[in-house]
Amino acid sequence: MGKISLDSTKIEELLTRGVEEIIDRDNLLRRLQSGKPLRIKLGIDPTSPNLHLGRSIPLLKLRDFQELGHQVVFIIGDFTGLIGDSSDKKSERPMLTEEEVKENAKTYIQQAAKLIDIDRAEVYYNSQWLKKLDYLEVNRQADQFSLSEFIARENIRDRLRLQKRISLREILYPLMQGYDSVQVKADVEVGGTDQRFNLLVGRDMQRFYKQPPQDIITNPLVEGLDGRKMSSSFANSINLLDEPNEMFGRVMSLNDELIIRYFTLLTRVPQSEIDQYQSDLDGGTNPRDIKLKLAEALVEMYYSDNQAKQASDYFLKTFSEKKIPSVRPIFKPNDYNLISVLVDSGLSASRSEARRLIKQGGLKVNGTAIKDFDYIVPAGAVIQKGKIKFLEIK
Repeated sequence: MGKISLDSTKIEELLTRGVEEIIDRDNLLRRLQSGKPLRIKLGIDPTSPNLHLGRSIPLLKLRDFQELGHQVVFIIGDFTGLIGDSSDKKSERPMLTEEEVKENAKTYIQQAAKLIDIDRAEVYYNSQWLKKLDYLEVNRQADQFSLSEFIARENIRDRLRLQKRISLREILYPLMQGYDSVQVKADVEVGGTDQRFNLLVGRDMQRFYKQPPQDIITNPLVEGLDGRKMSSSFANSINLLDEPNEMFGRVMSLNDELIIRYFTLLTRVPQSEIDQYQSDLDGGTNPRDIKLKLAEALVEMYYSDNQAKQASDYFLKTFSEKKIPSVRPIFKPNDYNLISVLVDSGLSASRSEARRLIKQGGLKVNGTAIKDFDYIVPAGAVIQKGKIKFLEIK
């Protein structure tokens, strides 16, 4: 951990950009101005193999703290991921298996390292301590909270009104997340607005274990490509591990009204620049021109300036000029049936997804839309998925 920075401009941006609420703001500001190193916690459950741009908001906040010299604590919720968090769910989240969680978590450190200095961060799996708790200790923790506090949450209240099942397991989840804060002695925890209850439980849990309560920073939830909250379960996300061309193309499919919001929440482009983009849009500039800058900024953040420029060129040639790129991936299938090719090449995650893609007309072979599930792809053909994904069949 380096020297603590007291730069007032950076501290102000830390407390405002990508921030919905701070509890307790005055206390946190005093601590930031004191020069004392703070421990900043973020936990993410591996319920999906991919971290998406929505997850980048708290990760970027970790980076902001890290750049001021504070200690980042990144927790991979391999135990809480088994249990399932109901914070943002309108129905019961099913339990995952240990194998599913382990598989999902394989690249989480690699993905987080795209935004934070992972070598300077503390990284934990919360099964290290949660597996060791016995029934007596869990009951002591549970005694600190009432059922009415849990069911006061809007999504839980709605489920009760609709007579949807709520398992006792879901009630215990906030205790586990709160106990994480005790174990790592968190001074600050960051998380989405949907995590507010769980973050507050962390404060109470720390008091129970005679620790000072953590301050809380909640960040806004960002919309995905279909306008709903970005979520892996909605298939509307842009993932941190998306290839540069795919990431660029998905950003370009974004609704125009989200351009400035994405710049503000998902990048660290200076605010003065973002204000100018807003002014340009208000003045009649084509939103596509500003969106191109957004796509370049995001690809550069996760890859490089050179790859961002290449992705921009690729997009303009394949989409704007409607050209098939001269350089494209080549795949030699064992089975030339279209569905098999899509699945085996990775263009589709499953046979059912491949069928949906074909049925919706989202697939072309040599420029012609194919809607035949039994179609045999000829050698040398070029498959086009959507607007910018191409694959040459050997």
